[in-house]
Amino acid sequence: MKRVRCPKCDTYITFDETRYKTGQSLVFECGNCHRQFSVRIGLSRLDATRKDADRSCEEVDEGFGFVEVVENVFGFRQRYALHEGENVIGRYNRGDSVDIPIQTSDRSMDRRHCVIVAKRESDGSVSHTLRDYPSLTGTFLYNRILGDRERALIEDGAIITLGATTLIFRCSEA
Repeated sequence: MKRVRCPKCDTYITFDETRYKTGQSLVFECGNCHRQFSVRIGLSRLDATRKDADRSCEEVDEGFGFVEVVENVFGFRQRYALHEGENVIGRYNRGDSVDIPIQTSDRSMDRRHCVIVAKRESDGSVSHTLRDYPSLTGTFLYNRILGDRERALIEDGAIITLGATTLIFRCSEA
């Protein structure tokens, strides 16, 4: 099951994405505000704006890796691709400009909680570092809190905890 958010009132609409083909457009009408909007299955408008040469950590669609939300009150899958440079991660709040807006009601996660920096090295490999934004509750890497201005190198499978929400960092699908 997938959830889409109404762009006008932020109400969620749930649908079964397995009934549709990749690239197919769906039109929804919000039951709350009655606004109609469309979504395209499996495609993003942002994909066209990204550089094709720097799209992957190991030539996968997730750019420079991705983070998956493991624990949240909604209980639905959230997966966010990283891009080259700073990826600011925080709690979703309409109007805020964070790169990875986690949908959660966890108030212990700040609106700007931590930053993952993806950097392409001279040999072509990609390195990832994690640092606290700073946040009120701190950023944990493998149950160890990061200190002020501390940067930690993270690798595939790293477990990051922001408030009561847990993320798993993945470099690629492989």
